[in-house]
Amino acid sequence: MNSRESMIVKTSIVGIVTNIILSSFKAMVGIITGSIAIVLDAVNNLSDALSSTITIIGTKLASKAPDRKHPLGHGRVEYISAALIAMIVLYAGLTSLIESVKKIIDPVTADYSAASLVIVAVAVVVKIFLGTYFIRQGGKYRSDSLTGSGKDALLDSVVSASTLVAAFIFILFGVSLEAYLGVLISLVIIKAGYDMLRDTVSKIIGVRVDPEFSKDIKKTISEHPDVSGAYDLVMHSYGPDRYLASVHIEVKDTLTAAQIDVITREIQDKVLEKHGVILTAVGIYSVNTSDDECAKIREDIYRLVLSHDHIIQVHGFYADMERKKISFDFICDFTAPDMKEMYEHILQDIRNRYKDFDVRITMDVNITD
Repeated sequence: MNSRESMIVKTSIVGIVTNIILSSFKAMVGIITGSIAIVLDAVNNLSDALSSTITIIGTKLASKAPDRKHPLGHGRVEYISAALIAMIVLYAGLTSLIESVKKIIDPVTADYSAASLVIVAVAVVVKIFLGTYFIRQGGKYRSDSLTGSGKDALLDSVVSASTLVAAFIFILFGVSLEAYLGVLISLVIIKAGYDMLRDTVSKIIGVRVDPEFSKDIKKTISEHPDVSGAYDLVMHSYGPDRYLASVHIEVKDTLTAAQIDVITREIQDKVLEKHGVILTAVGIYSVNTSDDECAKIREDIYRLVLSHDHIIQVHGFYADMERKKISFDFICDFTAPDMKEMYEHILQDIRNRYKDFDVRITMDVNITD
């Protein structure tokens, strides 16, 4: 068991034990006092223990070694377990909403005691600490399941706190607001569950890599003395801690294949060591170094292309003066109303400016920052 897996399992076990203890006390208090809110809170604690159990199972399955059927490992199982936890939160919110509405239609007067209120107050404090701990551990070990459980625990603390508020209002003014507060809190829980599920499904589909992460990788690549730029970084996630990627680098046109081979291997080793990302492919952009006219053409074309709206970057320029060929790439923002029209417009502008050249342009997708 690696350190990440070990810490996620240990954190989840803490959650299971804590939630079972809280659930037992709350169920006892809820039954004695006749408080539906406290009983529902106890059931919710059991669902939290189930969430932690799912986290453990998901982490164990995700850590299985790659096999012939799944050569890139099983890391994405963690996204599935996070989705299950989100659905549990949604279910808890819907159940709470239904029961709260029932109590509005058919009210039941709760019998609050000092002991029951103390237990609920302790539960609020415990849930705040547990939720904060889970979220911190989830961020540290890149576990959406832990983070989701942490958010759920913080929501539970709000539920318990609302029960206390309702109890004090009832004791002081004789007005029972427990069921109405239950409706409001249920809606908050449903919204949180929906957000968690939406974010997890987005990761399963494939989301944009964190900008700082992708920029750091490009910076590491560009720090190589023989590399003048890193572009077209494409990253595929196969779990929270497993990325496969490809990238293009700019190098001088005077380098030999043997020299480029050394450079690409050094870059792959450095990126894996520093960022834990496997570069499966390193493409090459050749940079003109021996012709001043090429530099002038490059500057002119870059200025012309960047004058268009929605253009983020131009790169990969190379001019073959002997064969009269010009090639380069540009990145168009997703906000462009018509990317195809934009491409045709830019291509025509360059061809009109450089009629003696065969112009080849590639429009790249704005995948990473």
